[in-house]
Amino acid sequence: MPDFCTCGAQLPPDALFCHKCGKPQREIVVPETFAPPPPPYAPPAPAAALTPPALAPLPLNFHNRAAVKIALLVAGLATLLSFLLYLNWFLAGFLAVFLYRRRTGQPLNLESGVRMGWITGLMIFAMMVVVLACFAVSVHAIGGVSALQNQFKGVVDPKVIESFKMLQNPADLAMVLVQFFVFTTLLSMAGGALGVKLVRPNRPTGS
Repeated sequence: MPDFCTCGAQLPPDALFCHKCGKPQREIVVPETFAPPPPPYAPPAPAAALTPPALAPLPLNFHNRAAVKIALLVAGLATLLSFLLYLNWFLAGFLAVFLYRRRTGQPLNLESGVRMGWITGLMIFAMMVVVLACFAVSVHAIGGVSALQNQFKGVVDPKVIESFKMLQNPADLAMVLVQFFVFTTLLSMAGGALGVKLVRPNRPTGS
């Protein structure tokens, strides 16, 4: 490197530029740097389809509104069809399972069918107790069974009169109620179990 610039100024050792005129005194070699090649393009992975978790079926108890509504409806029909004694209770359990499946679309196993029939049987028993209580109050209001027999002599079946005389005994009344409870619940549970076997689930029809 020269000690003097072309302009006459004296240069310090290893000077890159002239301090007087700014003329570069030597070529500056810039080392080449190589950037690493970009990684190959990879398309983003498709997001997994978000499928909501399957909802567990509601348990069949008195907290299940759909089950209670259906059982209440079927129990009312079975009470109106009391002339089909025993058969109406069995059909009530079957119909309750059928309507519940149609309403909710939920599959039912044997235990669920029995539970649905049991709820329906309890509803039927409760309605029967209310009907008997209302009739007993009505009979008492007209003067008892004797007055009923005298007033409707020849119209009411004598066996019915004898049955009401028997119900005046608390022990006999308790026995009749226990029998009603057993038959209504067991037959409704049997109908519900049969409904599970014969009725296929359907899609819910909305709330």
